[in-house]
Amino acid sequence: MHEMTAANLRSAFSGESMAHMRYKIWAERAAKDGFANVARLFRAISAAEQAHATNHFKAMADVAGAFLVASGGGFGLGGTSQNLAGAIEGETFEINEMYPAYMAVAQAQGEKAAERSMHYAISAEKIHAEMYARAKEAVDGGEDVQLGPMQICNVCGYTAEGETPEYCPICGAKKDRFQTFA
Repeated sequence: MHEMTAANLRSAFSGESMAHMRYKIWAERAAKDGFANVARLFRAISAAEQAHATNHFKAMADVAGAFLVASGGGFGLGGTSQNLAGAIEGETFEINEMYPAYMAVAQAQGEKAAERSMHYAISAEKIHAEMYARAKEAVDGGEDVQLGPMQICNVCGYTAEGETPEYCPICGAKKDRFQTFA
């Protein structure tokens, strides 16, 4: 694997891993603040972030060793509205800046596995940003977000509300590869 693509994948892996843990922590805060559905949303999307990190890691299967990894990672434990704002900011950065740049490098270097992994992530992150914005609007109005069962594709991190699709619209995985957060 070309070094620039590998470095980008390591950075993306680190960022997705931190998002996975950050969302688990923010879920605990949302539950404490009385927003059970926001807590469930954070837990579900945390699982999607884990799928992204796993895909990035697997795309680097032939890259071994210890590396110092630079990655942007949001910190801070505020109230639920503040944490949702942090989630929206992180997802938006990935959608508008990080993944387009990383994908361009992977495409230029002919790194198909990296390109696929990043495509899965950016496609799901767009959904996450929208869901977090909806949740923040509800919380800012003093309400918990109205939220049906959450479906997470464990292959690519696709996130849906409601019934589990027969096939994932991002990666084509079958229905049995989804995890439900009800």
